[in-house]
Amino acid sequence: MYQPANAVRLHVSLAEIDPPIWRRLVVPSDWTLDRLHLVLQAAFSWTDSHLHEFRIGGLRYGDPDQLEDGFGGPQTFDYTGVRLADFTGQDPVFTYLYDFGDDWTHVIRIEEWLSLDPLPRHAECTEGAGARPPEDVGGPWSYADFLETIRDQNHEDHSSNLRWAGGHFDPDWFDKELINKDLRNTFRKNTSRRLHQPKPKPSGR
Repeated sequence: MYQPANAVRLHVSLAEIDPPIWRRLVVPSDWTLDRLHLVLQAAFSWTDSHLHEFRIGGLRYGDPDQLEDGFGGPQTFDYTGVRLADFTGQDPVFTYLYDFGDDWTHVIRIEEWLSLDPLPRHAECTEGAGARPPEDVGGPWSYADFLETIRDQNHEDHSSNLRWAGGHFDPDWFDKELINKDLRNTFRKNTSRRLHQPKPKPSGR
């Protein structure tokens, strides 16, 4: 018997980053874009401390009170009333911009509309690769410079940049279990945000 789609599988990657940093997510299709914003923050371990917006079909979606106060630009449509399901049959690719300065552009591709029984209560990360860049590192090009300094122990900024990043940074870090734990806590009040990536546990003998 035909079951209408109630979820969507998304492939989300950071633009202008090589090797790619990406997540594959399954999200209920009746969730609104403001909820998707929080899902993306958890999936990439961002701290939700900067402005953000979605660009879909040439239109801008976000919090009008934040985005139209001092930033100008195109009209912002309130994303609290816009569901993912509203975009069925449209262009499967749209973007999410986080941090108007570093300009982290997340390219979101709708891979498949799904009929799930039961419908998951939380978003789920099924695959992914790469650690998100440190907050406030300066965007994709500055991130490349940052990686160069922490890989070169003789670089004059090696110690200071590593210390600024929490004492440890592995660009290949990806912990699906930890990310899914964060996704389960996405909408809880007073959810703590992880500023730095977890340090590796000492290996036992």
